[in-house]
Amino acid sequence: MSILNQTGAIAMKKSRFSEEQITFALRQAEAGVKVKEVCRQLGVSEPTFYNWKAKFGGMGVTELRRLRLLEQENAHLKKLVTDLSLDRQMLQDVIKKKL
Repeated sequence: MSILNQTGAIAMKKSRFSEEQITFALRQAEAGVKVKEVCRQLGVSEPTFYNWKAKFGGMGVTELRRLRLLEQENAHLKKLVTDLSLDRQMLQDVIKKKL
């Protein structure tokens, strides 16, 4: 999920949980601890846990951290493409008016 920060740039929503916590929760459930208990220990809802499982299941801390960095970079690049497209369009409009 991305949001606009104060400067108008797209920023990824900061997770309350670290990569280590998410990985630990997923590993606990894989080891046989009931999902309800894992969620209670972390203070997270079961739907959130299952979202993590769908998105990050089978990943280690390193892969999860890398995925988050890539998602942030992707959001930043999308913002740059949008800005450059708008700049290009404005410049083309200026050129048309001068001709």
